[in-house]
Amino acid sequence: MGKRLFITLILSFSMIFTLIGCAGKKEEAPAKTDSEFNQAGLPIVTTPITLDVLTVRWGNMGDTFKANKWLQDLEKETNIKINWQVMSSNDWGEQKSIMLASGTLPDIIFGDNVFSDSDIVNNLSYFRPLDDYIENYMPNLKAAMLETPELKQISTFPDGKMYSLPARLPSRPITTMQPVINKAWLDRLGLAVPDNIEDLYNVFKAFKEKDPNQNGKADEIPFSGSVDISMDFLSPFGITDLNGNSMMLKNDEPVFYPASNEYKEALKWVHKLYSEGLIDQELFTQDNTMSTAKQQNPDAAIIGFSNQWIPDAVFGKWKDEYATIPSIAGPDGNRYQAGDPVGLSLRRNEFLITTFNKHPEISARWADQFYTNEASIQNFWGAIGTVIEEKEGGTYALMNPPEGTSADAWYWDQSLRDFGPKYVSPGFEKNIVLDETTGDGLKLVIDKLGREYVTTPFPNVMYTAEEFQELPTLTTDIDSYVKTNRAQWIIKGNIDQGWDAYIKQLNAMGMKRLLEIRTDAYERYTSVK
Repeated sequence: MGKRLFITLILSFSMIFTLIGCAGKKEEAPAKTDSEFNQAGLPIVTTPITLDVLTVRWGNMGDTFKANKWLQDLEKETNIKINWQVMSSNDWGEQKSIMLASGTLPDIIFGDNVFSDSDIVNNLSYFRPLDDYIENYMPNLKAAMLETPELKQISTFPDGKMYSLPARLPSRPITTMQPVINKAWLDRLGLAVPDNIEDLYNVFKAFKEKDPNQNGKADEIPFSGSVDISMDFLSPFGITDLNGNSMMLKNDEPVFYPASNEYKEALKWVHKLYSEGLIDQELFTQDNTMSTAKQQNPDAAIIGFSNQWIPDAVFGKWKDEYATIPSIAGPDGNRYQAGDPVGLSLRRNEFLITTFNKHPEISARWADQFYTNEASIQNFWGAIGTVIEEKEGGTYALMNPPEGTSADAWYWDQSLRDFGPKYVSPGFEKNIVLDETTGDGLKLVIDKLGREYVTTPFPNVMYTAEEFQELPTLTTDIDSYVKTNRAQWIIKGNIDQGWDAYIKQLNAMGMKRLLEIRTDAYERYTSVK
């Protein structure tokens, strides 16, 4: 080992042991007596204690969230002081490996971007099963799981226990990317909003041939997307892929759709569009920078159609030309929209109590304080009186952000935002007032155009340690092979001639075993009650 590498490793280990406050060496705190720990009401403990809580923030966000008044009040009301240990996502990958190898963790892990499913499953001895703590000390979470059973489903590990706590974020849509079209182009050409794939083809032809941006150049691109063909563009053929793992449900059965007939027919249609120049010819070679440059072309809008979250976040000064439209009907006359009927709001691994924690009951009661409607909105946007205005009639409205910053940046600065335990009841969301012209509020408005067509996705299932070992071996080769063939068939065609050999090769690569693993995980998921 080189001297420089040795010194780097020593410094890395020093950083981790500093981060966790030398938890493995600190003096043992005496167990709390019944008189010191209150099983109901506040404070949670009569004598104040401190808990070490590790969380990871994006980039250089830092720890400004600690100024959130609700969090500050919680410390006073519970007698629990939190020693926040805030890491940056920029270097967390390396530090995480060192921490797991060190065998010493802080009391609590806060947020789902700290440890992944596989991190937890492969290190279960570091984390306490939480089922008994939920039953005995977490009435708010118990009520939430009764109202929304999916919270328990997504958080139950393969051994049937819950090692992490879930979250339900407020005011989230049920649709993901939706079809967005240049409405100004349609109006100039006297065209109606396309209803089905035949209409869409005719609109694309007109966009390409009739100079709808009126600059005298043949620079219009009827459809453009990212580096790979967007699965959302294939949704008229019944293909939806919420979690990006090439899986979907068909008649409640898991299906690896790149081997399905629907996928084959979809690629034939896309090849027809590509061969006639109706799809961006750089679809498979451009990066996000190139794609953004086209979407925000300075001289004139040049993109006709794409699939987006909301148009105003993508098209720059041309954003007012674009409109979200209903999902496009496919060859069977039906519409299919990617999303989740229960809402794009559920998370797991938001809170873990480690086996190094000497106060698990206290920690569980502290976490349960986050599972109320008022606590959750303050931990997603910011404190009432600072970011949220409480109005008469029990409604809550978001204040305008300070000049010079965006609303989203302000929310991240003032709150725990996406991370940590929280639960907003679906019935409470009618009390939340959002600006319908931008951001989260706009998405909820356009969500209405596609929500009735949202398919039930293959869920975010949990895998065993053995399955996590086997999956990368299968998916690395299979996913690469699928993407390579998809690009070739869209560009060159001839999918009928190559299909049988393609399926044969997928089988040789272990497609059946991949489907078996995911089906087993799905059956475990659906068996949770």
